[in-house]
Amino acid sequence: MTRSRWNILIGAIAVVGVVWIWVSRVPSGGAATAAALPAAPAVGHPAPDFTLTTVTGQTLKLSDLRGKPVVLNFWATWCPPCRAELPDLQAASQRLEGQVAIIGIDQAESPADVRSFAAGLDVTYPIPLDTNADASRLYAVRSLPTTFFIDRSGIIRQIQIGSLTEATLMQLLKTIYP
Repeated sequence: MTRSRWNILIGAIAVVGVVWIWVSRVPSGGAATAAALPAAPAVGHPAPDFTLTTVTGQTLKLSDLRGKPVVLNFWATWCPPCRAELPDLQAASQRLEGQVAIIGIDQAESPADVRSFAAGLDVTYPIPLDTNADASRLYAVRSLPTTFFIDRSGIIRQIQIGSLTEATLMQLLKTIYP
């Protein structure tokens, strides 16, 4: 093949490449935003809304917390890793009071057991009762503990499956709170 044919072939490949890039680009203004995505228990999606009753008898609705970062922790009293992370969550709750909402959703246990357990550890952040595990199903929680980090606009920014350490909690808080 002659040099001129090679130049024509390379030019044709370049033109095809430019056309391909142009055709497959995301149109400006048409890019999907997180708010336009459906609610789903996935990073980058809006957190699914729920309404539960806390151990103190108050109603907690997730969407009422919009405008504030939320740490949503699914746990149970019988779960050793859950027990291990509760003091760190309580400390963070006290340190960030009024700035970040830390919510501990108890999975399918009796209110009396949860109330007694929480009182024994001096847990003061809200503990909604997921008595039928509806919220756990909504968030596709398969193991405990599982923690969702939700930003001010209700978008899930991180998901931690398994126990949190103080260092991990502080690191993941940075994804939703300065």
